[in-house]
Amino acid sequence: MTDLIHSDIEYKQWIADICSRFRRSQIKAASKVSTEMLRFYWSIGKDIEERYASGKWGDKIITYMSKDLQREIPDAHCFSRTNLYYIKKFYTLYSQLDTIIPQLGGQIADIDSLIFAIPWGHHKRIIDKCGKNPIEATFYVAKTIELNLSRDVLEHLIDTRLIEREGQAITNFPATLPEPQSDLAQQITRDPYCFDFLTIAEPYREKELKDALILNIERFLLELGNGFAYMGREYKLTIGQTDRYIDMLFYNLKLECYIVIEVKTRSFRPEDIGQLSAYVSGVNHLLRRPSDKPTIGLLICKDKDEVLAQYTVENFNQPIGISEYELNKLLPEHFKGTLPTIQEIEEELGNS
Repeated sequence: MTDLIHSDIEYKQWIADICSRFRRSQIKAASKVSTEMLRFYWSIGKDIEERYASGKWGDKIITYMSKDLQREIPDAHCFSRTNLYYIKKFYTLYSQLDTIIPQLGGQIADIDSLIFAIPWGHHKRIIDKCGKNPIEATFYVAKTIELNLSRDVLEHLIDTRLIEREGQAITNFPATLPEPQSDLAQQITRDPYCFDFLTIAEPYREKELKDALILNIERFLLELGNGFAYMGREYKLTIGQTDRYIDMLFYNLKLECYIVIEVKTRSFRPEDIGQLSAYVSGVNHLLRRPSDKPTIGLLICKDKDEVLAQYTVENFNQPIGISEYELNKLLPEHFKGTLPTIQEIEEELGNS
């Protein structure tokens, strides 16, 4: 017990009030532990911030609180000095939103439903990575809810700057798709796509990249965004008397349409879009059902001339997007021969 709790009646009453609120939160939390505890943390964070601002008990107030609260409620594990600092940051981070974005004033309930809807462990990761940017933090809170992210995957998306990549592909969607589908389609794009979950060596061939993506299809789907269902690789389309093979075909449940993806390990060339547009037309004629929205084509290439890419997509009446990809974790060349091939993995699985 600290000297402050003996010498300051107001502080002693505040600690008793926190203990009372904690016990009430535990009772209410029978069915919604996370939400109730987060609301409790919010109230404590508000108290700490206000008392910090007043300077009434000095900079050591959190140290005093931690000692006194752990003594009063020894079974609680949320009153460590570190966690109380997180609680303070939790409040100061999100309480700025109404000031920074005045137009959200009438929608503050929506913000509340965001920040109280994900686990505390996720909030701590967001606080560590975006602790001084409430707009960025709220973006990743919303993504956690939308994609049901684990903490590790959430941290990966923050580290790869999803907020700066989402919706950034060069497309002709506004001219080729009706609203609101054009806006939704743009939102599912990334530029660049980050394939740093692939363990391939440089230099690599196009087939090796595609093999690696399919081997890691679950991570690839996460990088693509929400609502993608994998239909197949080298998907065969018989167009007239000719067999054509789509690199990867997906169906997006959110957009209710097929997504044709072509991957190039080289720089963008205008003729790539002609090929992609033909595949999009083929899917529209051969696979698309009357209830489906227009098929979308996406070219993912090593790099692109932005102006050339923009001019190229403007010449097509099929909805087309162009993005780059990044590989951040290439293996050294001498490791290349030690990695199993797709065929070797399949054979090993078949023998097990």
